[in-house]
Amino acid sequence: MDETDGAARSIHGKARKLTEAFANDPFADGLLALLPRLRRFAAGLSRDRADADDLCQATIERALRNRDKWQQGTRLDSWVYRMMRNIWIDETRARARRSETFVAEEAGATAGADGAQEARAQLGDIDRALATLPDEQREAVVLVMIERWSYKEAAEIVGCPVGTLNSRLVRGRDALLARLGEAA
Repeated sequence: MDETDGAARSIHGKARKLTEAFANDPFADGLLALLPRLRRFAAGLSRDRADADDLCQATIERALRNRDKWQQGTRLDSWVYRMMRNIWIDETRARARRSETFVAEEAGATAGADGAQEARAQLGDIDRALATLPDEQREAVVLVMIERWSYKEAAEIVGCPVGTLNSRLVRGRDALLARLGEAA
């Protein structure tokens, strides 16, 4: 017997056990349904695809580890969004302490893509403008304007009064419009 075959059987066996353990699990089903929204929020927070994927993975891992702390009947999405935000804040602080600088991916990753170049360019302008906003304004814009959370829900996720969130949103939206006007 080849060692590779044994390892593959072991991995498949573990995967099968995990699949069976989470079958018909409302918590796991809820997390799975949230993944696209979580990835979008992570991308808005981090401004980098790789960091967004790492943030999303860390959030799902923490949610699974702490599933016993989630109370049935409460909103899973709000609980997980707040968890993601807290992880991001911790990571941002850790990076600042380490004083490491990471260069963003080159913008040429999508060079030569088929069609829709104008739409991609516009989305790129929006991404760059969004990335220049202060963290608080960017969070408010992403939660309310992109993720479509209500002001009250977004304020709960961020942990501030609704009026504060509204102020951040207005300043962020105005700054975005000004920056996008400059790009035109």
